[in-house]
Amino acid sequence: MGLSKTLCITLLAGSTLLLPNALMAIGGPSGTKTDWQIQGQLGTIKMNPYGLSPLTAVIMDNGYSLSNISVTIIPKPNGQTISYNVSSKAAKTYGGIPIFGLYPSYLNTIKVSYTKTANGKSQKITDEIYKIATPGINIEPSGNTSQKGVPFESVKVLKMDPKFADRLYLVNNVPGKQQGKGSQSVWNNPIGGAMEWDENSNVFIVDTKGEVRWYFDNDKLMDWDNIYNRGIMMGFHQNKDGALTWGFGQRYVKFDVMGREIFNRKLPPSYIDFSHAMDNMQNGHYLLRVASANALRQDGKHVRTVRDTIVEIDENGNVVDDWKLYDILDPYRSTIIKALDQGAVCLNIDASKAGKTLSDQELAKMDKDGDFGDIAGVGIGRNWAHVNSVDYDPTDDSIIVSSRHQSAIVKIGRDKKIKWIFGTHKGWGKKFQQYLLQPIDKNGKQIICDDDYSKCPGYENEEGGFDFTWTQHTGWRIDSKSDKRYFYLSVFDNGDARGAEQPAFASQKYSRAVIYKIDQQKKTVEQIWEYGKNRGNEWFSPVTSLTQYEPDKDSIMVYSATAGMAFDLSKGVSIGDPKPEIDEFKWGAKEPSLQIQFSGTGAGYQAMPFNIKQAFDLKN
Repeated sequence: MGLSKTLCITLLAGSTLLLPNALMAIGGPSGTKTDWQIQGQLGTIKMNPYGLSPLTAVIMDNGYSLSNISVTIIPKPNGQTISYNVSSKAAKTYGGIPIFGLYPSYLNTIKVSYTKTANGKSQKITDEIYKIATPGINIEPSGNTSQKGVPFESVKVLKMDPKFADRLYLVNNVPGKQQGKGSQSVWNNPIGGAMEWDENSNVFIVDTKGEVRWYFDNDKLMDWDNIYNRGIMMGFHQNKDGALTWGFGQRYVKFDVMGREIFNRKLPPSYIDFSHAMDNMQNGHYLLRVASANALRQDGKHVRTVRDTIVEIDENGNVVDDWKLYDILDPYRSTIIKALDQGAVCLNIDASKAGKTLSDQELAKMDKDGDFGDIAGVGIGRNWAHVNSVDYDPTDDSIIVSSRHQSAIVKIGRDKKIKWIFGTHKGWGKKFQQYLLQPIDKNGKQIICDDDYSKCPGYENEEGGFDFTWTQHTGWRIDSKSDKRYFYLSVFDNGDARGAEQPAFASQKYSRAVIYKIDQQKKTVEQIWEYGKNRGNEWFSPVTSLTQYEPDKDSIMVYSATAGMAFDLSKGVSIGDPKPEIDEFKWGAKEPSLQIQFSGTGAGYQAMPFNIKQAFDLKN
């Protein structure tokens, strides 16, 4: 025992004596030495600096003040060059030169120019080369069979006009539910709501060669064990300062493209269930499409409402105002609700209900049984409105909302008074009829439609004429072309329940991208551009999608986000995987100048150009 103890002490003593030499062999003596690899005249390269954007990096400033910075990502052979300038403010914010647009699973070559200053001395460095190796794309598949790849199977660039060759497109897709992540709880006090919309989603940026150049690692943002920190990411917009805003579940957030958090806020307590729309107002406030956490119905029931409330929030998270649409519109108008294809009620896809519609008896039964929640129906506490976009008109302090389940786009003032309703005239009560817009042709002559203004000349599948929008998405004001009187409106007309009915054959359905001109004084509406009829059913998107005017190129950008989704009505199963398609048109053109088609993504939601030059300016 004594010998063993002595031996242990001897060994420990020996280990203690040898430990400093061992440490020196491993990493050298401690001190001021910096032993990270430095490629150029600046500091080390920090990959994925905020843990959320794996295809970004920062070339650290190494103690220098940096100015006159430019960055170029050298493309692959026949690839797309990404170049941008970086302000001194941005360099200070990130601690160096932010690098965006790296190819995944690739040894990227980056060329930077800059002026570095230290101790009163400045030096201009031109075309310095850095090499950055990147990981692959790590977006977790949903398990849905329509999502074959990670995050997609293929990207095909079908057409590309040189005018659009520098485009980068941010794509927001919703591949479907993941077992064990989200969709496992519902609100029950009060009853109803739409909390089950807390599924998986993904966001990435592609160039016009079909290459992924950025993606957001949203799984690092979500906490799937916390109902207040998970949900489908939707409503993306790029702000004037280049950062991105969006919402998910019970939160709304702002991050820059490097993954830096600017804010991440829970919805105010009176509101729940964000989805679809977060609009950036010109005054710096935000309009969020939410629902009311506790609404008192006339029958005395307390319910959580569904997708029918707009709240305005200032930069600091204070509630400025709200618009409770169930107090402004008619939540019992059933015209479109009864005509909807129940197999595709937005993202509530159920192939077993494809082609089926609701009857008056079924609607009445919901009231009798006390059914509330995310179900297509009438009355407060059900999905009667399904607002999928909101926009702001600063000329008269009004909001514009797109209500899918009313097939209506409505303008409402700060005083909560309706200014106009664009949509079929069928089913609106007497007090609303004064707000309905009258269709006119290009000469200003009234277009005479059928008795209830559901079918107008041009309703059938031919070019020209006029049609309303049906279960539409993104009713947005074209700010640069509109004024106080004339309102230019861009819409994606999904086309379900066209003419307030289901067609004899599902293959007859089609979608359109449409631009309208509204004379707000005369209460008239003129259809000035459309696309999609000629594509027929293969371009038909039963749900989601976007049409947006792009002022930088005087163009119209369209995302037919669930094109190709199809069902076998006899078997009640899905037989076609979505093939989302980006199309961009020169203003007024009949055919797109750019077409990019995706496959293997699952359902798409929205897409839009991303302005890299804005992202690192940081002047606004």
